[in-house]
Amino acid sequence: MLTSTLSSPLLRPRRTYRIAVSATFLLQGLCFSTWAARIPTMQQQLGLSDTELGGVLLAVPVGSMASLPLSGWLVARYGSRQLTVLGLLLYAAFLPLLGLATTTPQLMGALVLFGLASNMANISVNTQAVGVEAIYGKSIMASFHGLWSLAGFAGAAIGTFMIAHSIAPLPHFLLMAAVVITGVLLARPYLLPADAPREADAPIFVLPDKSLLLLGVLAFCSLLCEGTMFDWSGVYFRKVIQADQDFVGVGFSAFMSTMAAGRFVADWFTERFGRKRTLVYSGLLEATGLLLAVLLPTLVPATVGFMLVGIGVSSVVPLVYGAAGRSKTMSPGVALAAVSTVGFAGFLLGPPVIGLVAGATSLRVSFALIALMGLAVAALARRSGVE
Repeated sequence: MLTSTLSSPLLRPRRTYRIAVSATFLLQGLCFSTWAARIPTMQQQLGLSDTELGGVLLAVPVGSMASLPLSGWLVARYGSRQLTVLGLLLYAAFLPLLGLATTTPQLMGALVLFGLASNMANISVNTQAVGVEAIYGKSIMASFHGLWSLAGFAGAAIGTFMIAHSIAPLPHFLLMAAVVITGVLLARPYLLPADAPREADAPIFVLPDKSLLLLGVLAFCSLLCEGTMFDWSGVYFRKVIQADQDFVGVGFSAFMSTMAAGRFVADWFTERFGRKRTLVYSGLLEATGLLLAVLLPTLVPATVGFMLVGIGVSSVVPLVYGAAGRSKTMSPGVALAAVSTVGFAGFLLGPPVIGLVAGATSLRVSFALIALMGLAVAALARRSGVE
């Protein structure tokens, strides 16, 4: 019964596959958060304004979007196991290139490659997760995303330590790249050897119908908040909160800790209060936390605000992915791919937009505008049909 959901029999206990796929989420999150934690440092080193930083960060979604057709074809042709290994190895290998950049064009070029590898890893590890879900016969996506968030918290904490001890980005990035590469090589033999089957002529990507589009927009709004927190929380604490150098990473760490914790209790909370109410509460928490940091721009209130944002974003993506997987108009895999693509666009586009708006106005105004995305999550949840 368990093996019927895959195109080949299981060669190992299902728990082994779950642990290995969990490791890939940890490694992916660690790689991304390592970069995110040092964005303020790179901005200072290159003397970039907020507007210029926003333009530089556009290189990440450019690379990610450019890799969409390539990544989809590679998964279809070679399977998610091979692409998971390749994507994560490239992701780690491109990380030191960011630390080697001494000019803006060099950094943008490295970020394009970093974004390309990021999307390859994102598509492949989530495809592996869908396969493990098929084996278990129940939703466990939230736990995988919780581990990604936990890795983000660890990466933020390591980044804070590196900044406090005046360690430059390059040696920091080299160390973390070595950790990720080692982890990938250790996990490789235990990944799912075959993906959940799909029709041979099924398209790699299709546009979602109205109900799925609404879910995608809901994810887009929440992931826009999440992407903003990843790339701009350190800058916000340095420029707006004017925190001491040792506390620049506190906001990011606070956000990551509550987001990770929230994902590990999301299933329990949803069972108690229902999916729709959980989504509404999540959106309101996102908006409240951002507005608290905007209206009271000092260390303690801003840290509390960022913690509320972390709690708010923690449940949205797992709930939206779960709802997409229960679609009655598309197969679970196709629906999940369509919704996640729409949602992930918010994660990628939010940070550059913040920089552009901040350049025209201020960072506080930018964060206030992002708070509207939290309100949009609450409003859309009421119309989404999610129960």
